[in-house]
Amino acid sequence: MSTEMEVVSVLQYLDNKSILVTGAAGFLAKIFVEKILRVAPNLKKLYLLLRASNEKSATQRFKDEILGKDLYKVLKEKYGPNFNQLISEKVTVVNGDICLEDLGLQDSDLEHEMIHQVDAVVNLAATTKFDERYDVALGINTLGALNVLDFANRCAKVKIFVQVSTAYVCGEKSGLIMETPYRMGETLNGTTGLDIIHEKKLVEEKLDQLRVTEASPETITQTMKDMGLTRARTYGWPNTYVFTKAMGEMIVGAKRENLSLALIRPSIITSTIKEPFPGWTEGIRTIDTLGVGYGKGKLTCFLGDLNAISDVMPADMVVNSMLVSMAAQAGKQKETIYHVGSSIRNPLKNEKLPQIAYHCFTTKPWTNKEGKLVRVRNIEVLSSMASFHRYMAIHYLIPLKGLALLNIVFCKLLDQRLKDFHRKINFAFRLVDLYQPYLFFHGVFDDTNTKKLQGMVLKTEAEIEMFYFDPRTINWDNYFVNIHVPGLVKYVF
Repeated sequence: MSTEMEVVSVLQYLDNKSILVTGAAGFLAKIFVEKILRVAPNLKKLYLLLRASNEKSATQRFKDEILGKDLYKVLKEKYGPNFNQLISEKVTVVNGDICLEDLGLQDSDLEHEMIHQVDAVVNLAATTKFDERYDVALGINTLGALNVLDFANRCAKVKIFVQVSTAYVCGEKSGLIMETPYRMGETLNGTTGLDIIHEKKLVEEKLDQLRVTEASPETITQTMKDMGLTRARTYGWPNTYVFTKAMGEMIVGAKRENLSLALIRPSIITSTIKEPFPGWTEGIRTIDTLGVGYGKGKLTCFLGDLNAISDVMPADMVVNSMLVSMAAQAGKQKETIYHVGSSIRNPLKNEKLPQIAYHCFTTKPWTNKEGKLVRVRNIEVLSSMASFHRYMAIHYLIPLKGLALLNIVFCKLLDQRLKDFHRKINFAFRLVDLYQPYLFFHGVFDDTNTKKLQGMVLKTEAEIEMFYFDPRTINWDNYFVNIHVPGLVKYVF
């Protein structure tokens, strides 16, 4: 590594820069935007791409879904009456859609301005549903990434393209997973024939077939969801999300030309640990589905290998790693992959999670809609799929058969309850099917590049304090008990 790259000042880098951010209403993007506005007063402009019917609705979305969040309270306090002025000077809301060529920009003056002003492009737009419709996931996570890159390549001044992916593009690999790129057509199981253009064609043909047969919207949605899972599993990926993200990496890597590419692969992203304040989160993220279900008394068992590691990373740390990667890599004309996770340097064993959940919800029980405290008990741990199937049979399916016999004797009311019950059982099995690869995940993510990045932060107290992302500084017990779970209860429950 050349000496001039040894140290970078992120604040200096952000001076007078214009940055285009896609997926601006997403969880991570909100934190990214807030951080820049809070620490970089000399930033020139943030262009935030939001999908809406027109400019006015895009601006309304920005006010409601971004500025309207608690996340921005620190910034509002900092600027007081000047807050609105700051926003109008530094932020331009752009009505657009990454699924369309040229990002679907309608305003040609604005497009011209961006092409001549933008210095960096950060692609945070994604759909993260594991079983998303294949047409939707392919459109956003794969072809959308290409549309954003094509736009970046048209921009006169762009020196860095940041593609936010996921560490789990590795599928169900175990052992040490390296920071290496996926090349076009590469698959996880060695099956040949993966071609992104062909995948697009398959989707279009399937949609045409469905239209010809006048299939209902529900049938189209289900068919597209099933197609995504089938295509992913054909090539060795466990779900549509990680499959389309992996193809997004391939296409961006192949078409970047001379553009410097920072490919960020975060692990499981959780609530903020420190900034703008501890515990901010939004929506139910992967690992929280279990916590929320348990705290509300709906989940009585934990499925997973207690000896395996859950790779978790607070969102503000992920954002900091992105900012440092931009400063470090701008204009370097290379592709670097950064695993942003904790499994190598501060592993969190799965066995901790049930203990933490029990501690949190016995010391501060959840209050339900009726105002009653929900009493949780020690969670039953199921360490294999076989034990999960047995558990479901003993607790649900056998009693269900008894109910079915009673149903013949009794009435329609019970019939409806049985249907609801069946729906819940099917939902549980589907959830387990989708999450299983992560509950029994035996990989750890090499983070050599990310560690190097850490060493490059300018050694002034201000920048070291500001752009922290060393997972070794996290005390997991303290983080979950005093920050993450209270944040969940406050912002999600």
